[in-house]
Amino acid sequence: MKAKKLTTHAGKTIEGPLLLTPEIFSDSRGFFMESWNHNRFSQLVGESIVFYQDNHSSSRQHVLRGLHYQLPPDQQGKLVRCVIGEIFDVAVDLRKGSPTFGQWVGEKINANNNQQLWVPPGFAHGFLTLSNTAEVLYKATSFWNANSEQTIRWNDPSLAIDWPKLKSAPKLSKKDSEAPLLEEMSTSLLFP
Repeated sequence: MKAKKLTTHAGKTIEGPLLLTPEIFSDSRGFFMESWNHNRFSQLVGESIVFYQDNHSSSRQHVLRGLHYQLPPDQQGKLVRCVIGEIFDVAVDLRKGSPTFGQWVGEKINANNNQQLWVPPGFAHGFLTLSNTAEVLYKATSFWNANSEQTIRWNDPSLAIDWPKLKSAPKLSKKDSEAPLLEEMSTSLLFP
């Protein structure tokens, strides 16, 4: 597995998120890949990571999920991959002391490139379904806790996320469509 550091929309290298590309062994029968290995992953991110929960979502085209995160002590890191279809996957830096606070990275990940996005704790996460359907699997470093979960509006002008252009408006949950802007969030709802 190879790891690539990402550059924010503002052109700065961001510390934390990584785009991971597995080694794929293909032949006439199909392919084999190691999608996750604790030792290799820990080596790539520079610390031993423990995952407590695996999630699987299915979304129709133009569904946008996010931007979600959980506050301490239930903050989550997520290792995201798309096994059917294609998504535009986004991570937004919410670490108050970070030089890239409020900046984002986004990558198209899909069933063909088999890439994964590591979204560490301290980042909001969201994705937009680009294909007719998409199935997304992600590992989480903490259990989901409704009392810790926060949402920031997907189209917050201060974030200026360059979502792929759609023929129609994205399909959102009520929670995501009513989410506050980053400037409306109390600093207690961000990461130190």
